[in-house]
Amino acid sequence: MLNDCTGKIALVTGAATGIGLACATALAEAGARVIMTDIDAARVSEAAEKIVANGGQARALAHDVVSESAWQSVYDDIRAHEGGLNILVNNAGIAVGAMVTEMSLEDFRRQNAVNIDGVFLGTKHGIPLMAETGPSSIINISSIAGMVGAAGLSGYCASKGAVRLFSKACAMECADAGFNIRVNSVHPGLIDTEIWGKEIASIAAQNPDLMAEGANKIDVNTFSAVSVPGGRAGQPAEIAQGVVFLASDASSYVSGTELVIDHGQISR
Repeated sequence: MLNDCTGKIALVTGAATGIGLACATALAEAGARVIMTDIDAARVSEAAEKIVANGGQARALAHDVVSESAWQSVYDDIRAHEGGLNILVNNAGIAVGAMVTEMSLEDFRRQNAVNIDGVFLGTKHGIPLMAETGPSSIINISSIAGMVGAAGLSGYCASKGAVRLFSKACAMECADAGFNIRVNSVHPGLIDTEIWGKEIASIAAQNPDLMAEGANKIDVNTFSAVSVPGGRAGQPAEIAQGVVFLASDASSYVSGTELVIDHGQISR
């Protein structure tokens, strides 16, 4: 089976919705046993139950990725119940849209806490357990905004760019230390998720051409029509398939690089 993850143990953060949920679902379908975490305990528990009902192996934990003690508790729990970890998907993230002159320091720091600190803590405390387990893969979800700039998203671009270079450095550190752990970043393009109706919607007023008629938030389909070759927004499952590839032994020689999944958006 291509991209087979049978027998592997996977941890996916921010797994209640969107790309995180799609990754957890796809990894379970590929044979992995998945631990799904999210700050929304009720929603992630419901998501895990659906995967189990469909024949997958999954369980859920409440988890605030900005808390170091929470990360330590999650790994202690995995060590006690699963005995190891092969796959870490650092997916949890937020997007705060604002011009740099209008963004508060509080929002800038809050975004970095989730998008950068969460990835740092997950990687820092995950590597020892993964090194004990055997061949492993860390997959950090960045964005094409971590590769090119976007007006109204300067803070978000900064956080996602940090994820890209952090991943590269960690890949080198793991290799130099003799750990059989690969580290890569994934850079989704314009994906149809709930993010467009949340905090990122604050940039809608600056981009009226990207809103559907009568709407007060960015419309993902309108945005796609003008920014993505072919005019189509991506689906979370399409990102998840790239994650499964990086999680599986099919990508055994892939480390320290970025996988861009954007239908050519940044190639324009």
